[in-house]
Amino acid sequence: MLRIYPIYNHTTRHHCKFQNSEEFSFVNREMSSVDDAVSSFHRMLNMRSTPSIVEFNNILGFLVKTNNHYATAISLFHLLEFNQIKPSIVTLNTLINCYCHTGRMGFAFSVFAKILKIGYQPDIITLTTLIKGLCLNRKVLEALHFHDHVVAHGFRLNQISYGILIKGLCKMGETGATMKMLRQIDGKLVNVNVVMYSIIIDSLCKDKLVTDAYELYSEMIAKKLSPDVVTFSSLIYGFCIVGQLKEAFGLFHEMISKNINPNAYTFNILVDALCKEGNVKEAKEMLTVMMKKGVTPDVVTYNSLMDGYFLVKEVNKAINIFYTLARRGVAPNVCSYTIMINALCKSKMVDEAINLFKEMGSNNIIPDFMTYNTLIDGLCKSGRISYAWELVLEMQDNGQPPDIFTYNSVIDALFKNHHVDKAIALVKKIKHQGIQPNICTYRILLDGLCKGGQLTNAKDVFKDLLIKGYCLDIRMYNVMINGLCREGLFDEVEALFSKMEYNGITPDAITYETIIRALFYKNENEKAEKLLREMITRGLLEV
Repeated sequence: MLRIYPIYNHTTRHHCKFQNSEEFSFVNREMSSVDDAVSSFHRMLNMRSTPSIVEFNNILGFLVKTNNHYATAISLFHLLEFNQIKPSIVTLNTLINCYCHTGRMGFAFSVFAKILKIGYQPDIITLTTLIKGLCLNRKVLEALHFHDHVVAHGFRLNQISYGILIKGLCKMGETGATMKMLRQIDGKLVNVNVVMYSIIIDSLCKDKLVTDAYELYSEMIAKKLSPDVVTFSSLIYGFCIVGQLKEAFGLFHEMISKNINPNAYTFNILVDALCKEGNVKEAKEMLTVMMKKGVTPDVVTYNSLMDGYFLVKEVNKAINIFYTLARRGVAPNVCSYTIMINALCKSKMVDEAINLFKEMGSNNIIPDFMTYNTLIDGLCKSGRISYAWELVLEMQDNGQPPDIFTYNSVIDALFKNHHVDKAIALVKKIKHQGIQPNICTYRILLDGLCKGGQLTNAKDVFKDLLIKGYCLDIRMYNVMINGLCREGLFDEVEALFSKMEYNGITPDAITYETIIRALFYKNENEKAEKLLREMITRGLLEV
């Protein structure tokens, strides 16, 4: 049985040099690329007097830290073994790191076993690397078990180790477990630092638990731990996404008063939040503050501004930003193009959107999922279904399989252009492919069936959804009520109206207006007027 012996936070270092200092400087001079590093490694292996393991470690470290060439480093390690050159703890730690980053945790722990077998003492780097590897490979619970095991054997982990564990738990959404760990380790196993607090604050803010995040921030302050730009940026982001911009700006001014300089990420959060509120003028003022502070706006900043201008219908200003990005020293990214394509489609400038999409290819910018879905939706809404379908096929060819949102656009367009049978066939096809229709798909299907003269099929679908326990919203009921009203089936409308209320769905203005309009059309004036009065009573119509 392998045993782990207690050690302290100590890393063994070997200080050896080439016997020939000229050879040593030659290797370092040559090691400027991966090929040079590998060549130097082979040259060292063929030397009459084998250099120290430290020099081999330098090359392995260079490959891993500079270029992330994990597979190459692993291959070179096997050459060391083949040449019977004994690895040091540093060599084996590097190898563990390589296996962790290539998702081969079984091999990583085999190296750990080898460390114990040959009598080396695992150090803090060994243990932290294994914990990080487990977390990177989404094995956070295994990382926690490993932590418990090594601590039980007398090992002391450090702030970096616990920071990794806390980050891993936060990524799993286990905020409660993270807080429990924080309380368990604080002052007992390690002193909690600003990094650990900031990781948890960031996780809480992303979950919109800003009150809890601010309480943790206050706890930091009480412990005399100085928050940094990461802490403040996380809090500012949290308050922005819950719509509390006043509090977000309060924190922004607080960080400046504490001489903590906001970075591009901080400014971008605030610019984006202002733009989403339609306050583009204030966003531009923030941009001015940003530049005065010596922070250069980046593509994210300008993307937010473009989005903001489109939101307030100032299309030309948004387009102007896009076409002057190069002059500002900023290269547009896939998000920039997607924002533009989306806005052009919404402005019914579909041809311009298509041209921009083609320009992406010319500029070697690969469209992503959102780009395709945005343009497909725009094409569908303009009735250009054939072109949209070509893009659906292109997505598949490019390894970006269309999702239910892609297909919803096409199905909706088919129904609206009276291709009812094709729309129904497509719904069946995607279900056969394992793509599950969502509530929006079924709403499109019901509406299309009702308007396409297939009310009986629509009723069957609606009934089936209720039986299967789908949570149907007011929009679904409104579609069905509209379909029944078109056929003058007021008894069924009344029954569905009652069922809707029984299921806890409150009728809205559209529900009433649909029924009232149909009743007046059929000269059922008394019933229509009764519903009008009810509508007024419910506050859905101003008198």
